[in-house]
Amino acid sequence: MKLTYRGIQYDYNPATVETVEPGFGGKYRGLDWRFRNLKKPPVLQPSVNLTYRGVRYQTPGVVANNSDEQAKVPVLLSMQDKARSLMLDRQKALKNRQLSMLNRSAAEVGLPAVQHC
Repeated sequence: MKLTYRGIQYDYNPATVETVEPGFGGKYRGLDWRFRNLKKPPVLQPSVNLTYRGVRYQTPGVVANNSDEQAKVPVLLSMQDKARSLMLDRQKALKNRQLSMLNRSAAEVGLPAVQHC
């Protein structure tokens, strides 16, 4: 399919996804509906290193490293490590929120701000 954006023409080929209808469904508010399952999961597009006004970034929202070093291999965490990390992040956010509320109330009373440890 030929498309035009700001006077530049390009070809757009959308990905097709093949589905299988298992044969069961139902009616909801008078309309028929059916479940559809994918024959095979879609392939994710690879990330691309891009530069905008001198700042490097990657496409699926991954933060790019500005140095020219090779990217580090991501470490796979166990479920227990992920849970621990999530718990620590929530505790840190809670502590920051409490400290912020304490500083606001201290400012209303006229006391100096509390510094966090």
